[in-house]
Amino acid sequence: MLLGLVVFLFGFSNKKNSAKKVSNIQIEFEEGNNLFMDYQMVNKLLIQNNESPKNKAKSIINLHKLEANLLSHPMVEHAAVYLTVDGSLKTKIKQRTPIARILSNSESYYIDRQAKIMPLSKNHAARVLLVSGNVSKNDCSEIHLLVTTILNDNFLKKQLVEIEKTPQNEYVFKTRVGENKIILGKMDDLHQKFKNLKSFYSKAMVDKTIDNYSTLNLKYSNQVVCTKK
Repeated sequence: MLLGLVVFLFGFSNKKNSAKKVSNIQIEFEEGNNLFMDYQMVNKLLIQNNESPKNKAKSIINLHKLEANLLSHPMVEHAAVYLTVDGSLKTKIKQRTPIARILSNSESYYIDRQAKIMPLSKNHAARVLLVSGNVSKNDCSEIHLLVTTILNDNFLKKQLVEIEKTPQNEYVFKTRVGENKIILGKMDDLHQKFKNLKSFYSKAMVDKTIDNYSTLNLKYSNQVVCTKK
């Protein structure tokens, strides 16, 4: 009898909870960064059967579908949707983190830290490395590797501010300090080329000769070939 009573109470409570309506919708952006997306954009993604979940019975809310709608948005990296006991529909959003902005002849967009394409936002412009020139979406993996290598190095992150891809599929950098153009060339021996560049800078900064050069060329093996102004 006791077991039957427990089952009855559980079923009654569950039925009553399922019939309860969604009283409000709460949207939370992880780390508090409501930047690229706003609450109105998220609310539109929470529409189910052309209607808002608010004031709908909890039993008819398809949480899996709502999460799928959110994850389909190119600005969303992770999403979680769940119902609370008091009738709230809670949504937690983690937005993608851009690491570079691509500016090609035909379009402009971000590449995020997972090498995925992310559209620009009307709400916020990220301060990231600018990549321009002969760039296409097929270059995402290569550009992600290049930009990630730069961002993981304190010196390169501070010194390199813009990347250009030439029609010859070579990369050229613009610097923050000085008026040097740095020619990386192709992506082969990337870490060695950056090592050569840092060694050159460490010497040229000390003897104050860095401003004597207009171009620093890293294309040649184990050396930096400079062109004087």
